[in-house]
Amino acid sequence: MTDSYTQNDSSETPNNNNSASNEELAQLRSLLLGLDKSELDKLYDRLNNPNIQPEDLSKMLPEAIILRSMQDKQLSEAIVPTIEEAIQTSVRKDLTVLADAIFPVIGPASRKAIATTLEATIQSLNQSIEHSLSPQGFKWRLEALQTGKSFAEVVLLRTLLYRVEQVFLIHKKTGLLLQHVVANSVEAQDADLISAMLTAIRDFVQDSFSVQTGESLDTLQFGELTIWIEQGPQAILAGIIRGNAPKELKFVFQEAIEKIHRQQRKELYAFDGETSPFEASKPYLEDCLQTDYQLKKEKTSPFLLIFWGVILLALGSWGFISFRENRRWETYLEKLNDQPGITVSSAEKHWGKYYISGLRDPLAADPTALMKQANINPKAVISKWKPYLSLDSQFVVARAKQLLKPPETVSLKIDENGILYATGSAPRQWIGETRKIVQFIPGITKYQEENLVDTESAKLLSAKAEIENQVILFEEGTTQLIAGEEQKLQNLIQAIKNITNTARVLDKAVSIEILGHSNTGGSEQRNIILSSERARAIASILTSRGIEKVNLKNIAVGSSQPLANSSTDPNQALNRRVSFKVIITDVPNRGIN
Repeated sequence: MTDSYTQNDSSETPNNNNSASNEELAQLRSLLLGLDKSELDKLYDRLNNPNIQPEDLSKMLPEAIILRSMQDKQLSEAIVPTIEEAIQTSVRKDLTVLADAIFPVIGPASRKAIATTLEATIQSLNQSIEHSLSPQGFKWRLEALQTGKSFAEVVLLRTLLYRVEQVFLIHKKTGLLLQHVVANSVEAQDADLISAMLTAIRDFVQDSFSVQTGESLDTLQFGELTIWIEQGPQAILAGIIRGNAPKELKFVFQEAIEKIHRQQRKELYAFDGETSPFEASKPYLEDCLQTDYQLKKEKTSPFLLIFWGVILLALGSWGFISFRENRRWETYLEKLNDQPGITVSSAEKHWGKYYISGLRDPLAADPTALMKQANINPKAVISKWKPYLSLDSQFVVARAKQLLKPPETVSLKIDENGILYATGSAPRQWIGETRKIVQFIPGITKYQEENLVDTESAKLLSAKAEIENQVILFEEGTTQLIAGEEQKLQNLIQAIKNITNTARVLDKAVSIEILGHSNTGGSEQRNIILSSERARAIASILTSRGIEKVNLKNIAVGSSQPLANSSTDPNQALNRRVSFKVIITDVPNRGIN
């Protein structure tokens, strides 16, 4: 048993020793490194993992961006498409976010752009004005007339130091035009044709002359135009320049072709005739469109000439305006003097103001309206008109109409002697009032109303004629009315009542003679009796309908007043009638005892 216990104990001793050794090593490692085993395991895992952790990248990224930006512009150019896409996505998602972000800079940017444009415009205008009055300016003006260009355009061309008018981007291998930009106010030619021409010239020079490897055509001269060419590995940049450009412009061209190769290297190598990808190179080409003008030389300012020109122009304008105003004033005075009812006593002008005074009938034309017709400002005229009554015939008649207020049926006229004639018809009351008022109207010496009829008298005469035109027909040999005559009696009765009432208003008396008639057949004695009976029959009907008997008088005429003489006349029935005659007399005035 002793041997067995000893053997088991010895077999377990190595494991216990290893465990103790590991614990001691862990304690020693912790003392030396200051790390727990779990932390050390994490450190080993990060060293063995090739992927970069986000927290590590977030700590290094800002510093890396700063260091890369200090070296060159590749990082800025590389992230431009990403930023543009992010902005487009933001705009599509919510436009107000971007609008609120750029709001503080929109105002200042707009004002700066407007100020810059105005400054350029004023500078161009100043150049044109400065050269317009000089001998050189007259020469350039003549050139403008000959060439058809504007004077300002000629001035800009003649004061131009240099201007890059067009820039071409040409594929080096195929000679095809990739992109083309033109300066403002420059007439563009066929870009493809110019590109082909440049390529042909380059090939001609290389094929016809001993050209070493690496050498290329970089300048062409055509009169006032110079073509600068910058070579790149896959593309050529050619700029057409008017004038003498400085050498510094070469660096601008070189930088542009380098940027294009750097940004569109893949597109240039893979070019298959499609030019739309090279729209992105347009901003770099537009940077090459530069212009410079001559600095203004110190010389005698032409503004003195302009000043005197303005003075002369002002004097001329003042003289013309003064002449025109005086002519208008004279025309206005002539119109006033020609107007009836206006008398000008004085008209003067002092310190730009017009003073006029005189007499004016209230019915005369308005002087202010005449001012407007003569194109005179009423505010520049001080008028003093005293009222008076003009005896001109048109004003006398107008004044009479205002005072008398005649009805539309009355016409008033006046002759040269001041006699006022009234014609037509009017109520009796108006006629009486007019007789009293007319004598007090200035300018009327006499009133004539012979052709004026009062309305009531006209109505009386009209009723008289209506009654006398009535004829009542009878059956032959009797006092019996023929068919249809009853309606005539109704109209007759109404007419008699109207004339009686009207006559009473006019202090007139009315009596009606009823004339009985018969035809020519039979004895005259019998005809007289029959016509008398017919007259009495009509009188009886009238009195029964309200007509006073005292106003009626029966008269037997017999056959003495025939309308048809022959017994065979178809109008023989008109002899068997009753007719009427109206007698109007004045009622005598009754005095008061």
